[in-house]
Amino acid sequence: MKLAVIPARGGSKRLPGKNIMPLAGKPLIQWTIDAALESGVFDRVCVSTDCETIASVARAGGADVPFLRPDALASDTATTASALAHFIQMLEQAEACSFSHVCLLQPTSPLRTAEDIREAENLLMADNLDAVVSVCELEHPIQWCNRLGPDGSMKGFVTPAANRRSQDQEPFYRLNGAIYFCRTSVALKLETLYSEDVRSRAWVMDQAHSVDIDTALDFAIAEAVIGYESGQWSGTDTGRV
Repeated sequence: MKLAVIPARGGSKRLPGKNIMPLAGKPLIQWTIDAALESGVFDRVCVSTDCETIASVARAGGADVPFLRPDALASDTATTASALAHFIQMLEQAEACSFSHVCLLQPTSPLRTAEDIREAENLLMADNLDAVVSVCELEHPIQWCNRLGPDGSMKGFVTPAANRRSQDQEPFYRLNGAIYFCRTSVALKLETLYSEDVRSRAWVMDQAHSVDIDTALDFAIAEAVIGYESGQWSGTDTGRV
């Protein structure tokens, strides 16, 4: 059996209540619940939260919330990996069941699609991997990045590689936080969500679907992408209204 876990703690310092804030007409967490259910990949789609308000929204949206997360695993210092392992252990013990694979789907990645989930699962199973992790290409060449000197000096900032045209730069990729799909045995022993000690592959997602919600600006960007893809964005050079 395959389990989807959507972690959504109640506390958020930079954007309070973000997990249930409305995004294009529905709570942020609902976008991830819908994608998980639509994918048809999972036997259970569950939300791990310490907040009864979030739990109520999640249940109304079609997800299971079998129990609330302990406060100790919902603090600013608690890791997502530890909360995930706790959820799996508690669910398997309470319901006398076992899951072969688990997929962590963070609600702050609302534009990840059901097709992304299906393709990640196909890759995981076809290649008999331990894990598949979603990434996307960097929005700008990493060669344009460097450290600044202690006084803000840009000495040595621009390297010869940075002077090449952007289309000639070697592409680099970043973790986008949207999908962590792995064997349950792997999820139970990892201290972090990514490890080089397991056989893993990347599922490369579109940059537009890799928006990670952490600030009000991120919300605005996500809504702009949704509007553009639905044909409602009022750009001046697209012919859309």
